Amino acid sequence: MNLLDSFLIHYLGRFDKYCFEVKLHGKSYVIGEGKPLFQIIVNNEIPKKDLLASTTMALAEAYMRGDIDIEGDLFTVIRSLLEQSDQFSLDRKKFNYLLNPPEDRRTQEKEVSSHYDLGNDFYSLWLDPTLSYSCAYFKDETDTLEQAQRNKVDYILQKLHLEKGMTLLDIGCGWGFLLIEAARRYGVKGFGCTLSHEQWAMGQERIRELGLEDQVEIELMDYRDLPSTGRRFDCAASVGMLEHVGRSQYEIYMDTVEAVLKDGGRFLLHYIDGRDEVKSNPWIRKYIFPGGTLPTLAEIIQLAYKGSFHLLDAENLRPHYYKTLMCWYENFRKVHEQVAAARGRQFVRMWDLYLCGCAAAFYIGYIEVHQLLFTKGTNNTLPMVRWF
Repeated sequence: MNLLDSFLIHYLGRFDKYCFEVKLHGKSYVIGEGKPLFQIIVNNEIPKKDLLASTTMALAEAYMRGDIDIEGDLFTVIRSLLEQSDQFSLDRKKFNYLLNPPEDRRTQEKEVSSHYDLGNDFYSLWLDPTLSYSCAYFKDETDTLEQAQRNKVDYILQKLHLEKGMTLLDIGCGWGFLLIEAARRYGVKGFGCTLSHEQWAMGQERIRELGLEDQVEIELMDYRDLPSTGRRFDCAASVGMLEHVGRSQYEIYMDTVEAVLKDGGRFLLHYIDGRDEVKSNPWIRKYIFPGGTLPTLAEIIQLAYKGSFHLLDAENLRPHYYKTLMCWYENFRKVHEQVAAARGRQFVRMWDLYLCGCAAAFYIGYIEVHQLLFTKGTNNTLPMVRWF
């Protein structure tokens, strides 16, 4: 069996940690040793220049177009390749426009809108009823996705040690579920900001339906404008938003939270982090999260301590995000035909790759998710042990 029959076969030969089969032009090629875990069916060749420019872009776009198909479990395919990411090709110069985009306000607003304004109807198809679009918290293996999302919000609110009458800020508040739960259960006054018009509209609707107009506000605004409002908060939370800030803006972000938080106030930061400051995926930047950048844990801790923040607790929820994404993926698979009818088969394949690919990335530790709990300055009024 001659691997030089095709450059694609030759190229895939580098990913031989796990055994798989490739079918091309009526021939079968086995990569690795043992029994194949899956099959890649090549319907149209992938150009050599594309593979050498970016492994992820070339293979993912080919899958989206239907140039390649998979027989077997998509999660297993992505996990097997991602575990060998040191073999990936990436021409950083060619994809510099994706890897290092402008991080000005107008650009970032468009980037956020491109993902979160796909439509509330779309997200309602496969998210749980709370419309929580971040890592859930599975206290028990039998927890449903909805229960796990409620667990997550409960956990965050407990960590913030809320008391009736306090003020709570949610930066990047999504559809407002965390603020609403804080108002209903703890009697706090909540304020949220988002750049998504769709999320803002549903947030307003939820607030009105529950009669919480005097307790919860959500505004369409950039987080950098928060200090100019003159508002100061007892506590702040930010869940799944830091990934959209951009590396050049991390210090501004932390300074902004510090500026609007009262002395002794608590700040819960929940975000996805990378293992280093270099790795990046141009495909996900182009199709899923334009401008998305993952900070490292070290970066955020360093910036926190440049200011007045004190770290009280750090928790890695990586396995929880793997499970969350697999729940979303299974839900999304159930509505494939409905989504395909509205947005096309290529869109469905793209989102399968995104959801399943991210699940694989968390599973192998390629990326992680942390919850960090800070106080602004010292706070000697909190319990001496983990109260949550």
